[in-house]
Amino acid sequence: MSDALHWQSRDAVLHLNGKLDHETLQPLWTARDSAAQGISIIDVSGLSRVDSAGLALLVHLQDAATRQGSSVSFVGISDKLQSLITLYNLQQIIVSSVESC
Repeated sequence: MSDALHWQSRDAVLHLNGKLDHETLQPLWTARDSAAQGISIIDVSGLSRVDSAGLALLVHLQDAATRQGSSVSFVGISDKLQSLITLYNLQQIIVSSVESC
């Protein structure tokens, strides 16, 4: 299934791919603390869809990393995701960093 949610942590970056919505997020929700361990960037460029439940999980991932002592920023935020972030007034929480690649 190409729309399934996949994630991989590599070099302090958590890469998310697929759909991040209420139908696909349960496995990542369950693994959120371990997925957030040691990350400083969450790369959302591979996400094809994010709904409000997915947005909430992004906030929880950032919080889990912060509780573990990391400062987290996001890369690859699409225009649609940015609109959702703005709609929920989360611009101060989900902060985009400039990609250096």
